[in-house]
Amino acid sequence: MVRILLIFIWFITISTSIAQIDTTATDSVPKAAVDSSEIAQNNFQKKLENLERQRLIDSIKKAELEERIKDLKNSDPTEKNKLQEQINALNANETQRLEQKKKEIEALRKSTKGHPVFGFFDDTLFNIYTKLGSFSAKERADAVTRRINKLPENLAFTTDSLLINTAENASDIVYGEHIIMSVSQNDALWENTTTEALAVSYRDAIATSVTNYREETNIWTLAKEIGLALLVLVAIWFLIKYIIRFFRWSAKKIEQQEDKRIKGVKLKDYTLFDAKRQVTALLLVNKVFKWFVILLAIYIALPILFGIFPWTRNFADTLFGYVLNPVKSILLSIWNYLPNLITIIVIVLVFRYVLKGLRFLSMEIMRGNLKINGFYPDWARPTYQIVRVLVIAFMIVSIWGYIPGSDSPIFQGISVFLGFLFTFGSAGSLSNIIAGLVLTYMRLFKIGDRVKIGEVFGDVIEKSSLVTRVRTPKNEIISIPNSTVMSSHTINYSSDAPEKGLIIHTTVTIGYDVPWKKMHAALIEAAKRTELVVENPEPFVLQTSLEDFYVAYQINAYIKEANKQATIYSNLHQNIQDVCNEQGIEILSPHYRAARDGNMSTIPENYLPKDYKAPSFNVKQQKE
Repeated sequence: MVRILLIFIWFITISTSIAQIDTTATDSVPKAAVDSSEIAQNNFQKKLENLERQRLIDSIKKAELEERIKDLKNSDPTEKNKLQEQINALNANETQRLEQKKKEIEALRKSTKGHPVFGFFDDTLFNIYTKLGSFSAKERADAVTRRINKLPENLAFTTDSLLINTAENASDIVYGEHIIMSVSQNDALWENTTTEALAVSYRDAIATSVTNYREETNIWTLAKEIGLALLVLVAIWFLIKYIIRFFRWSAKKIEQQEDKRIKGVKLKDYTLFDAKRQVTALLLVNKVFKWFVILLAIYIALPILFGIFPWTRNFADTLFGYVLNPVKSILLSIWNYLPNLITIIVIVLVFRYVLKGLRFLSMEIMRGNLKINGFYPDWARPTYQIVRVLVIAFMIVSIWGYIPGSDSPIFQGISVFLGFLFTFGSAGSLSNIIAGLVLTYMRLFKIGDRVKIGEVFGDVIEKSSLVTRVRTPKNEIISIPNSTVMSSHTINYSSDAPEKGLIIHTTVTIGYDVPWKKMHAALIEAAKRTELVVENPEPFVLQTSLEDFYVAYQINAYIKEANKQATIYSNLHQNIQDVCNEQGIEILSPHYRAARDGNMSTIPENYLPKDYKAPSFNVKQQKE
């Protein structure tokens, strides 16, 4: 008898789970597509079926034990205690099964999404998470939604007509002879409550939804909503009308201020906007701002209008969501990014003060206040620039991980692409930059030095990372790439001139008839008369060659002003002419011609006749 009763209870439980899905053609629901949590749900369901099967076996066994205890009465206390211990063990197994179900549900909760049961205006009443029998959570939710939507069709419906029937492991929400929903033990475990309490909360949500639907769809409510909607439309019309009037008034004010307050925009001597153009630009801004305000007013009014009717309230939420969701997302992103932003600010401040300290040291070295053996003051600035680049690069590396999106493949791909372009697109520039650094540390020349680079002669006026610029004595500015400077020979006339002096020299050729001592004295005197030639060391003369008809004399003199060589050379040449003229020295390179008999010198004596005499010269004179 007990076994028959338990089998009947088990049959009722299964039949109530089948009642979740209507058997009529209109209530049939196709199988939903398997979502990402379906596999986990299936595994969970298998475990629940095993636990349920064991529970039924234990229930039957427990019922048999209880019947045996009743039959024993007080005749055999020892046997009764044994039977009670077996019943307690079965109760402990039941408790253990419940705990196991809770653990399984807790693990499944992280990966399972609920399927909503909707009310009459697409509002969510509650969510269903678990399967029941062969029906998925989504199929259960869809079936319950359809049954709820049919409730207002019955005019006799009242909230008290929704009843709850509680069985052993399930509670049914019933209206008349129809089961609206069955709440299983798994549903209750998922919500951390009992089946009866969960069924009560679901029943109240359904009853409230039906009541609100009836109230919001009766004729008086609809009349009020229509009237309120008309009032909102009138308010929108007046609002847009006065917005347009306001911007028309502001446009007239702008036009009236031409050449008064609106006088144009000037950047130093350049007129960016005259008054007329500025008025045109302001009118355009006024027009754009007018349409922006009108569209904003409509955008704000539409959700209010949609929110009046229950069928369109979702549109209101959607419209507000288009603005509020991005703003919320932006603000939330900024809030979440604040720790990284503060970290970046701290890193930038630390490196900023490090650079300030390095710049202070470089300035002290440049001014000569701080001296380091083997480190020249003119190295301070380029060294600081190199160290500055390295410090900034290290700072960028430090903050790179805190930049939003730095881990994204797109961000990394763009970085690699830009690096590729920079590397291969600036190969020539990089060679010039490296050559500029090498030139700096080689100390070949500095700004203001008189140099000769290849065939270019003049004063250095600029040294940059890429080029060196030279001004020639003819005031021509020539730009030479640093790589070209590195591959050319360079003569620096100014490096030792202030201390050791620069020797200027020029050569004069004089015939052998002028004594060399006299010529030496004349040239030295001319050098001493020349302005900017220093007296100590004294000028000196070198005889550089003895030619066929003349001697080459080279006058050498020391100067300190290497940049004034052209003027000094010109003055020296003038003084040489003056001194030579004063001393009667002709600045000539004479060539001599002689007519003679060369036989005696070119033909051996034994080849000539014994009575040979050199012939005489005949000179004829002709009178005109």
